Amino acid sequence: MKNRTIFALLLAVVLAMPVFAQDNSTPQTQATQSQPATQSAAPTSSKDTATGKEPLQPETREGFWGHMNPFARKKYVARQTQPIRDRINELDELTASNTKSIKDTDARAQQGIQLASAKANEADQHAIDAGNKAQAAQQTAQQAHTRLNTVEQVVTNIDQYQPTTQTEILFKPGQTVLSKNAKAALDEMATPLKSQHGYVVEVQGFSSGHGQVAISNSQKMAESVVRYLVLNHDIPVYRIYLVGMGNAPVPAATASTGEATKPKRITGGRVEISLLKNNLEQLASTGTTPTPSQDVQQK
Repeated sequence: MKNRTIFALLLAVVLAMPVFAQDNSTPQTQATQSQPATQSAAPTSSKDTATGKEPLQPETREGFWGHMNPFARKKYVARQTQPIRDRINELDELTASNTKSIKDTDARAQQGIQLASAKANEADQHAIDAGNKAQAAQQTAQQAHTRLNTVEQVVTNIDQYQPTTQTEILFKPGQTVLSKNAKAALDEMATPLKSQHGYVVEVQGFSSGHGQVAISNSQKMAESVVRYLVLNHDIPVYRIYLVGMGNAPVPAATASTGEATKPKRITGGRVEISLLKNNLEQLASTGTTPTPSQDVQQK
């Protein structure tokens, strides 16, 4: 019985010694961490760490059992590992924050690249449009230059009328009324003039007789021709030039041998209608149609 009691006491003493040793080593360990660790860590700045805090210092003082206490309790182990866990949690939070910042920066960079690409494409489109407009303007200028040259040539020759068609109307002595054949000849000449510009009609009347009587008769025959052209074919009066030549000799005709024959006087009455044109039709073919006021000025 006594042996059992002595064995129990010895076992209790053995079990109590590690606890006592651990309690005694804890303040010393903390003091050791606060003084020597600070001295050894002095060269390391808090700015050199990721969290901005002082680095953790290992425990340098050995306890009763040395570095490894086989009888360490959970609270002791938790006190030793808690700073490490806290520092790991801070690093995890810092890593997550850095990852989020990197993603945000990358997203902004991608958005900026897309915006710059869209602006570049828009600028390219504007440049293409400007090039097309410049090319169209150059073509328009070239067309205007060509057209201006044509207009200058036409304006230079606008008062140069050339005879194109000549018609002769014969009257019996003392007659001033147009015959059926005379009207048909005038219709053939005047019908195409309704859609034309830049022409004049020259009407010359010739009559047999002498003095003012011949001039008056030739004037009346020429007036009958003019009246028919104005009323039946709507030829403007300002385009017609009328003159009564009286008994003036008819201009000499050129023979087949090339020699001019002598002028001949006529018997009865005769009216010559000559259609003369300038280059205004050429101007109209380029797309410029003169207004009535311009047409009047050209005459």
